[in-house]
Amino acid sequence: MKKYIFTALLALAGLCSCSDYLDKEPDTEITLDEVFSQKILQERWLSHCYSMIPDPYYNSLSQEGTDIMGDDFTVSERYQSVGWNTIPWRFGNWNTESSQPLNYWSNLPKVIRSCKIFQERAQAVPGEGLTAAEVSLMKIETRFLVAYYYWLMIKTYGPVPFVPGGYLAPTDFDLSDLMIGPEPWDDIVNWIDQELLEVSELLPASYTANNKYGRATSIMCLAVRARMLLFNASPLVNGNPDYANHVDSNGRHLFPVSYDQQKWQRAADACKLLIDKAEAAGYQLYYEYNDDGSIDPFSSYQNLFLPTNALDCPEILFARPSSDYGTFQRHTFTTAERGNGGLGVTQEYVDAFFMKNGLLIDDENSGYVESGFSTQNDLRTVDWEAGEPTDNKHVKNIAHAGTYNMYVNREPRFYVCVGYSGAWYTSLQRYLDIRFEHDDNNGTFDAPQSGYFCRKRVHPNFMPDRQDYYRPGILYRLGEAYLSYAEALNEAGTNQSDMLFYLNKIRERAGVRQYTTGLTDNLHIHVDAGNKDEMRRLIHAERRVELGCEGGLRFFDMRRWKIAEEKLNGYMHGMNFKGAEDGSFYVRSTYESKRVFRKAFYWYPIGQTEIDKNPKLVQAPFWNTGE
Repeated sequence: MKKYIFTALLALAGLCSCSDYLDKEPDTEITLDEVFSQKILQERWLSHCYSMIPDPYYNSLSQEGTDIMGDDFTVSERYQSVGWNTIPWRFGNWNTESSQPLNYWSNLPKVIRSCKIFQERAQAVPGEGLTAAEVSLMKIETRFLVAYYYWLMIKTYGPVPFVPGGYLAPTDFDLSDLMIGPEPWDDIVNWIDQELLEVSELLPASYTANNKYGRATSIMCLAVRARMLLFNASPLVNGNPDYANHVDSNGRHLFPVSYDQQKWQRAADACKLLIDKAEAAGYQLYYEYNDDGSIDPFSSYQNLFLPTNALDCPEILFARPSSDYGTFQRHTFTTAERGNGGLGVTQEYVDAFFMKNGLLIDDENSGYVESGFSTQNDLRTVDWEAGEPTDNKHVKNIAHAGTYNMYVNREPRFYVCVGYSGAWYTSLQRYLDIRFEHDDNNGTFDAPQSGYFCRKRVHPNFMPDRQDYYRPGILYRLGEAYLSYAEALNEAGTNQSDMLFYLNKIRERAGVRQYTTGLTDNLHIHVDAGNKDEMRRLIHAERRVELGCEGGLRFFDMRRWKIAEEKLNGYMHGMNFKGAEDGSFYVRSTYESKRVFRKAFYWYPIGQTEIDKNPKLVQAPFWNTGE
């Protein structure tokens, strides 16, 4: 009987405590029969199966790179000396021998195999309270995980070696049995699609027990499926002519060679099914309200990411119960209060936000001003606890007199997400001062190089020397589903009323004017809903703001829209980090080396050592040609 060093497996388990067990005989070997005869060991095996669900906080920045590869976040280039191995990728310093993001190529197939073993070996242990019904449900959970991990693989590398349901080699296998090549993109997507749909019919929509939070649900299945099919319909993989010659050793095309308009409708249908099932199960957008009953857009958007109890936010569709939000927050916080301070946001992100009147800053009617300083307070009737207080508890000073005009009269999400110089900071009980060698810029790599701190997903009362505020890592939420559905409908050219309805639900919660096909007024902005190009621009702009700085979603969109070559070649901008006075600080400036994004960078490369071991593998497009 093949044996496993099971203590190594236990060290990977992340969903349940195993400290007592780990205190015993750390080098003891046990058989699979022994593992699957005990309740606690089967539960820990299942925990290991969950262990490769990504952390959308710190690891998404420093190890996986999906956040800092986009144009939202910025960190000092010198952070690579303390383990941020993905920083050089932003500047083109990336090759087939570079370190892998979270080592997906090695680790995901291993955990898929663990899921497959669990499906074959897990069994009831009646004497310990593990019933046959519970084991059956646990096996179904691993089916979700296999499909999800295959999605992570193809999202990262493109077409990969694939066996439906996962591969479990026989005990007498030869190494040549493992030498398989990639399968075509559509074949893998179609299998994941059908598997997630089938499994969604076998899992509950939610759990009431806190100790099951984060376990697979029908809604998680449909959420992963909807995001995958949106990607599948997008320009990067839907008949991209750049991949017309990307074939395997048998000459099979690995990507679709022709554009399929119907894929957008398929994505729209998947998003609508997700929305309908989620809402029927009680999921909804997260709202907080002012005392007068109106929506508080500041608190609603801020606090949807900060539920202290995992079940308190009905918008969350897929969460990771544990995540490194603490390290993330310390890197957004000023060194004046013992933070690490070097995690900021770009000017490009700042410019993306709408004005208070709901218009983008490049609209001639927006009222945007980029010079001088305000002469009066921007007072708004709102109960947002992070706003600067006034004599009236229901009125907050959103931007005080003397604020740089670039930051005045912006939409609520701007103030929740961006820590600009002059912004009120609740935990500090003062305004930020990010000018050179002032309170919040010590002139080192532990200050925001762009002149902006990140505030999104940061608790307003956070201080590094206090107990932190728990929250789950959100991997998918209903707000994304609404925007994905609107985008897919626009591209499919169908159901304009639904497109506007779901786009407007996001804008309503955000506190900005909604779009209408009627006349522009104080509550609405006229749009031509039948103009696909115009609506694409507005939907992309809404995603940019609503989903920015959120677990790599901006880089996900830049890839699938095939705009990264345009947006990520050149310099990112911010205020002048070295400016000590107003006149020198408030100047658009570059602050890092020139970004480089080649065609190859749409996919992560397969490590050259893996290619050397298996000649049937096919390197991701353009990594072998230098393009």
